[in-house]
Amino acid sequence: MLYIGVDLGTSSVKLILMDETGKIHGSVSREYPLYFPQPGWSEQKPEDWYKESVEGLKELLKGVDTTQVKGVSFGGQMHGLVILDENDEVIRPAILWNDGRTQKQVDYLNNEIGKDTLSKYTANIAFAGFTAPKILWVKENEPENFKRIKKIMLPKDYLAYKFSGTFCTDYSDASGMLLLNVKEHEWSKEMCDICGITTDMLPQLFESYEKVGYMNHELASELGLSDEVVVAAGAGDNAAAAVGTGTVGDNRCNISLGTSGTIFMSSNKFGVDSNNALHSFDHADGHFHLMGCMLSAASCNKWWMDEILKTKDYADEQKGIEKLGENHVFFLPYLMGERSPWNNPNARATFTGITMDTTREDMTQAVLEGVAFATRDMYEVAKSIGITPERTMICGGGAKSPLWRKMIANILNIKVDVPACEEGPGMGGAMLAMVACGEYSSVEEAASAIVKVSKTEEPDPELVAKYEARYQQFKNIYPALADTFDKII
Repeated sequence: MLYIGVDLGTSSVKLILMDETGKIHGSVSREYPLYFPQPGWSEQKPEDWYKESVEGLKELLKGVDTTQVKGVSFGGQMHGLVILDENDEVIRPAILWNDGRTQKQVDYLNNEIGKDTLSKYTANIAFAGFTAPKILWVKENEPENFKRIKKIMLPKDYLAYKFSGTFCTDYSDASGMLLLNVKEHEWSKEMCDICGITTDMLPQLFESYEKVGYMNHELASELGLSDEVVVAAGAGDNAAAAVGTGTVGDNRCNISLGTSGTIFMSSNKFGVDSNNALHSFDHADGHFHLMGCMLSAASCNKWWMDEILKTKDYADEQKGIEKLGENHVFFLPYLMGERSPWNNPNARATFTGITMDTTREDMTQAVLEGVAFATRDMYEVAKSIGITPERTMICGGGAKSPLWRKMIANILNIKVDVPACEEGPGMGGAMLAMVACGEYSSVEEAASAIVKVSKTEEPDPELVAKYEARYQQFKNIYPALADTFDKII
């Protein structure tokens, strides 16, 4: 049987066709515009997502025996605000996860409503990217649009609605709205009151792997599919990608070294750290996860190579790095401020410890180690509430570097596994569709059958000890500079 995974990203939609063994039978990407109406704003038209998804599906299914297609599901960019009126028409362009217009609303939520209150209601505090501050922004700045709102949804949920007619979302994606009581798996009436909305404006909640309906007749006919193609709820992009790397069940971990960096830890138990340094969200497997996000990860190395060293030969620059755990130069990787664990948009990147004998290799090594040390910062928060995985999957562009993988393994003292197939949120979406169709009985069973490891980096005890000493020095640098960052912005 064949299953479709839809990865609704910020720059494009990627669609994959996969069978129950994990074999990829096809892949298509379709781009759509990104709009910046004012500095710091970021918007897209939901209609473009649907149009390009349908055109992509037509391309994906060319020459395919469509009677074999049984289900479709999603991994989608999180936090975006999509609002519809009483006629199901989009009221305004979607305000995206990377839109920065809501700082006033974030300050109101965190400082006047209070972080402790927000954490009590939702298990999280407010960030500029989250959905609730966007709702408040529309209420304050576009009151006529706010009055027209009948449905509030997330980006991938707009596709699910157009595909199936079901007004739905899943728990993992809903967790990032700051409107969900994560622990109790229900909408927070208190947060709705704060935002001036009602719970009937919000979608019906489903587990990520649950069937929300079937593909509507008109779309199915256009694509040459059966009316019995199952539409599953899907998940937020990070949770869907975690499914695709097998990061499901208790005490599992995935580290992503993309433009930004994440550490994603699944758990069967609900947990919140005392400072809300990590996001506490529901997971696509029906349980929970903690996630830390650093805003600059592989982008730090790209900046150092492209802008400073003026080279594209990343691998060659790493060849001369041999004295791991002995570098006296440290790099704070906060090129765009930082989210986890500091939640400080004023944080900045710095080099510390440079002397007359510092080399080009030392600086390059410091950049790579700085990202690994900052990942360790997030990992330590998870350990403080009892989440201590013995190994992690690793993915993203930075994971292609054997040296960087070795640093991660020894700085975190954890086994680092490289997945044999990395298809991101789309793969997770296809796997969720399989569970919804009964191909597998659970997300964990699907992951166990499909996700394979190609290689593993084992920590070396001697190197672990060296890096432990260096980390103890690194972790003092940001606290020492935090006040300075606020003064120089």
